[in-house]
Amino acid sequence: MANILIVEDEKALQDIIADYTRKGGHTCFTADDGIDALVTLKNHPMDLMILDVMMPHLDGFSVCKMAREMSDMPIIMLTAKSGEDDKLKGYDYGADDYMTKPFSPKVLLAKMNALLRRSSPASAGVITAGKILLQPSARKVCLDGHEITLTHKEYELLAFFMANPGQIFSREQLLNRVWGYDFEGATRTVDTHIKTLRQKLGGEGGHIVTLIRSGYKFEVAV
Repeated sequence: MANILIVEDEKALQDIIADYTRKGGHTCFTADDGIDALVTLKNHPMDLMILDVMMPHLDGFSVCKMAREMSDMPIIMLTAKSGEDDKLKGYDYGADDYMTKPFSPKVLLAKMNALLRRSSPASAGVITAGKILLQPSARKVCLDGHEITLTHKEYELLAFFMANPGQIFSREQLLNRVWGYDFEGATRTVDTHIKTLRQKLGGEGGHIVTLIRSGYKFEVAV
């Protein structure tokens, strides 16, 4: 069971999502706009947020960006637009997945459960590379002894790289392995996440090596 925040100003759709979420065994919190969502996040720890893009007072992109400063929970954004630019903007702000309206509530619940499984504490031990220390049991990353803040997907990407050092992965393979086979976005989102991940890792970002026409690999000996 997880705490799920549903941020949707269309009441009928909010009720449908909440109904399916409760049937899936989760506890629901709802918000009608972005401001209500941020207030709820401050007062209640959440395991996942479903976030509409177009809302009164504060749009979903702004809420996503501010929520990322408060939590690394998975975020699924809902949008009536299928344009690539809007999706890339959402991923840049920290979203983990997208659903384009109209959508199947059953598929949304499946995506929620998949993200929750991936974000649950792991029992694996500490992984190190250079000055990077990754602790899966606490979903914690330290750089030269100091904890750094990563988005949910940045953490997943780094953990995948560190668990598979030296292996070459194409952008499509990274999307399948880290984002999931039902991912609806473009391969450019891999480049965007790797760029920000490298920036956060500073000098240690060089572990992530770009191979022209091939993809990326995590090289321990940099």
